[in-house]
Amino acid sequence: MSLILALDTATPAVTAGAVRRDGADRVVLGERVTVDARAHAEQLTPNVLGALVDSGLAMADLDAVVVGCGPGPFTGLRAGMATAAAYGHALNIPVYGVCSLDAIGVRTTGDVLVVTDARRREVYWARYRDGVRTDGPAVNAPADVDPGSAGAVAGSPDHAALFDLPRIEPVYPTPAGLVAAVPDWSGAPAPLVALYLRRPDAKPLAAPR
Repeated sequence: MSLILALDTATPAVTAGAVRRDGADRVVLGERVTVDARAHAEQLTPNVLGALVDSGLAMADLDAVVVGCGPGPFTGLRAGMATAAAYGHALNIPVYGVCSLDAIGVRTTGDVLVVTDARRREVYWARYRDGVRTDGPAVNAPADVDPGSAGAVAGSPDHAALFDLPRIEPVYPTPAGLVAAVPDWSGAPAPLVALYLRRPDAKPLAAPR
């Protein structure tokens, strides 16, 4: 049995939760979610502390951290991943990075398309079959996304509505989904790598002539 802190800031939802993992069983002990695309950095730590209070746990009780690595906007991802890395370093526990789309898709059954907001009138997307990713992640305009054999769409409600498919839960990564998306708990986690999928909006200034 292990106690996991799960974080995600790849979508407008600022998600933090404490999850007890015992083999394939996952029990969410405490969870705080704030939907605010402009407050990832401000809301994440209060949500973490609130989730721990709800679960009756202290930081020292944690065995690992799981964090969504996108795809998502640069600023949001940086807040979540830097926080997760700091907790891992301070507590000397492993930090596992997962695809945030997987944290949604892993909790679906059948053929499902998962989409989240990529801004610029685009979506991040991936396709899943019984919770296993079969295509993606990628970023495209909705009209350029091929749903394939998907019979439903999960993810951001506003963007899921752009597809002529039934909409299903979940709409954002959840603590249970983040923990379920870790492919292998047996070894040391790989280094955290953000899935930006495109270049950031900010550009370096040109050198003076």
